[in-house]
Amino acid sequence: MTTTEERPSSATPAKQSRRAELSRWWNARSRPQQWGLLVPVAAIIYLLPVLNPPIITTEPATSFPIALFNAAVFALIAIGLNVVIGQAGLLDLGYVGFFAIGAYTAALLSSPDSELGVRFPWLVIVPIAMVVTMISGVILGTPTLRLRGDYLAIVTLGFGEIVRLLADNIDPLRGNRGFQDIARPGGTYSDGTPIFTQNDAQGFYWLAVTIVIIILLFMGNLERSRVGRAWIAVREDEDAAELTGVPTYRFKIWAFAIGAAVGGLSGTLFAAQVGFVNNQRFDVTTSILYLAAVVLGGQGNKIGVVVGAFLVSYIPDRFQFEPEYRFLVFGLALIILMIFRPQGILGMRQHLLTYGRQAYQKLFGAGTGVAPTSLTPATRPAGEPPEAVPDDRSGSRPQGGGE
Repeated sequence: MTTTEERPSSATPAKQSRRAELSRWWNARSRPQQWGLLVPVAAIIYLLPVLNPPIITTEPATSFPIALFNAAVFALIAIGLNVVIGQAGLLDLGYVGFFAIGAYTAALLSSPDSELGVRFPWLVIVPIAMVVTMISGVILGTPTLRLRGDYLAIVTLGFGEIVRLLADNIDPLRGNRGFQDIARPGGTYSDGTPIFTQNDAQGFYWLAVTIVIIILLFMGNLERSRVGRAWIAVREDEDAAELTGVPTYRFKIWAFAIGAAVGGLSGTLFAAQVGFVNNQRFDVTTSILYLAAVVLGGQGNKIGVVVGAFLVSYIPDRFQFEPEYRFLVFGLALIILMIFRPQGILGMRQHLLTYGRQAYQKLFGAGTGVAPTSLTPATRPAGEPPEAVPDDRSGSRPQGGGE
């Protein structure tokens, strides 16, 4: 019989107990019930630009709808980057390159300054940009994803810089001159006023939030699929995953491709609202901010990275930091966070065995217990209670898989 050594916790036992009870209550709800409980939260998020609460508004220095739209785009980028870093465990320092490819694709296919001479509508541009960025992700990943750790980080950092330098030096991409009048989504209000304009980002904010919710639903289903489980295995121990039959290289390519597609989608959304794209918006420091959002919120937790992205984007607009102090503030915040909460604001919760436990419960009909591997309902002695296991949903026993 083995015993485990108790570790001191910074939280009080009462807080831990309440947190565990809340976690158990939430996880006991079905997914439709969980989404139903989140409907009021989503409604408040949609109404934020209309309500313009005095406490959190960024006006008069920055338009509040524009600040909210920027935060929503940042959240979409963080969700895509979380697939690569949080789920598959691949350190990507050049994710801004995919964002740039999506924005430039929208510019080339719709701006009158483009040498292609085409004017596609925005809804046609979006799938094209996502396919282009997916292809670029595969092109980048095919020769480089056999690398690991720092080597992979250096290669991806170089990819981001290559995209920026191409925009600088290839004349059809127009360098600092950029592209103007990029296509926007259509639609008007009842009075004939366009919904999507450059000066009023309210319509763009609603569109961005809707896209974020759709992507979150897609990523949640993906995490619970075979692909998501393979990513977790690669992240935890790539060699062990390979030995157990997981085609790790293929699943890493999938992670890069899916993450790149989300980055391209966010680039087209950003380009449509701003209406102008040039080479000054896609530098290395921007890519580091994307990474900071994922780490700050909690890599591997899709809700956590949304929170982290909102903070990274919103705080400078709210408090109007000088540009040279912005990175100092986030650097100090990350240092403090890594000391006291290294898993991020909303650390990764792990429930890969939840469904297996539920299957055992249905099979053996016994509360939260799981039948021992050597016993079946027919072989268990009469009157003997089922074997109990610690509840992994309380957060005390990681079992793999991200929330």
